[in-house]
Amino acid sequence: MTKTTLEKKWAEETESKSALEKAYKGKKKNEAASLSPEELDKSVIDQLPAPTGWRLMVLPFKTKKVTDGGIHLVDKALDRQQAATVLGYVLKVGPMAYTGERFSSGPWCQEGDWVLYARYAGSRIDIEGGEIKILNDDEIIATVSDPEAILHNF
Repeated sequence: MTKTTLEKKWAEETESKSALEKAYKGKKKNEAASLSPEELDKSVIDQLPAPTGWRLMVLPFKTKKVTDGGIHLVDKALDRQQAATVLGYVLKVGPMAYTGERFSSGPWCQEGDWVLYARYAGSRIDIEGGEIKILNDDEIIATVSDPEAILHNF
């Protein structure tokens, strides 16, 4: 029995879909972009520059490459959202951060916290797999418990 053009197209799409599923087997659905806090081990963090004085090193949040509905986002859209992000993961804290009279109630954040900061705050440093930001300790606006939840509200 010969297949119609529509049946052939359906078969090709099904094959390509199963090939994609095999390629991503073992990875979490909606896995984050290449550089994420979960993928960094202590040895990688130790290789990054150490913030001096009252500065913090922050890894900006990267969005998922695939939406919950299964839509694949193009790199241009991801780059645009990455440039506009104000959410990051604190990798390192400088030796003088959160000391002095202004911080008598204690530090505003610590290593391992998700934080909000001003859009144009800090300095960008491009590294393999993404970028990091160096911020002053007083540029932290708030701490965030779930970065996924906060992005849906923007």
